[in-house]
Amino acid sequence: MPYNELRKDYLLNRWVVIATERGRRPTDFAKQKTENAKTAVCPMCVGNENLTPPAVMLYLKDNGRLRKAQDPLAGERPKNWLIRCIPNLYPAFSPPKQPEDASQIMKSECFGKAVGHHEVIVESPNHDEGPADAELPQLELVIRAYIDRLSALRAKSYVKYVSIFRNHGQQAGASLSHAHSQIITTPIVPSLIQEELDASREFYEEHGKCVFCDIIEQESKGPRLIYDDADFVVFAPYASINPIEFWIMPKKHRANILSLSDGEVAMLAKTLKAGLKALKDLVNDPPYNYWFHIAVNDDAVNYYHWHLEVYPKLSIWAGFEISTGTYINTVTPETAAESLRKAIKL
Repeated sequence: MPYNELRKDYLLNRWVVIATERGRRPTDFAKQKTENAKTAVCPMCVGNENLTPPAVMLYLKDNGRLRKAQDPLAGERPKNWLIRCIPNLYPAFSPPKQPEDASQIMKSECFGKAVGHHEVIVESPNHDEGPADAELPQLELVIRAYIDRLSALRAKSYVKYVSIFRNHGQQAGASLSHAHSQIITTPIVPSLIQEELDASREFYEEHGKCVFCDIIEQESKGPRLIYDDADFVVFAPYASINPIEFWIMPKKHRANILSLSDGEVAMLAKTLKAGLKALKDLVNDPPYNYWFHIAVNDDAVNYYHWHLEVYPKLSIWAGFEISTGTYINTVTPETAAESLRKAIKL
């Protein structure tokens, strides 16, 4: 009997068993789609703006032009919005009550508290317009909102990391079905990101180049490539911990998304839509999470390379995975890439 394959992540000290002995095709995961739980009134839909906290940022339609604004603290709130960014009603992290001073925050009564921000980006006035189905101009606005909020939040002295992520479907943690993303800032760098930063720096110091640029070069020529264009490459990572997992990585070396050009924003929207639409068509709109891996600190500009990871929720991590941090994946990344290549439409 042949062995299953044990693979290590490109950077992290994380292992995955590629279980070829119980290998499955991506289409094996396609199930009858279940409806998202729907509330009687969606607080994110147009006309229900007063059911949420005031928006800290709005993209408004104004005589055919785009205008940025905020909700008034009192009175009628605008309904001609394209994007709303609102504080989460039940935040995991909350802003400090004292004036901004990082040294005081870390030494005073805020020490040990979850100081930060937790925001929701309502991606569209249309309830079901997620990235797989959105018109490209609307998806470009979503990406611009990510950039605007990253720029504003990382400037705060107590913010050490900004997490930009999306939960799609109840099994992936989405409590509301209206298309939305979330942003959470933290006063510490999360351990997974810190491990990635440390490993990237070590590789750069030893080899004089970015490890992610090296990964792009390798994966662009191999069987795990899904799609590439002038600006981005999409591939199934060598040690995927989830069935049909894929990453989107920019070919241009940057530590975060702040300096994306208009053309790169448009291309990222096109690439993200194509990947998520292929996933939706292949596995009947599965739940998934995606998140950006970025460096907030400018010191990492030489050695860190931002990217976006998409994790479909197609398997359950059980006792072995939870107790060891080693994962079992029943779909080889090569098979996942082949299936997504066939499903992708541009």
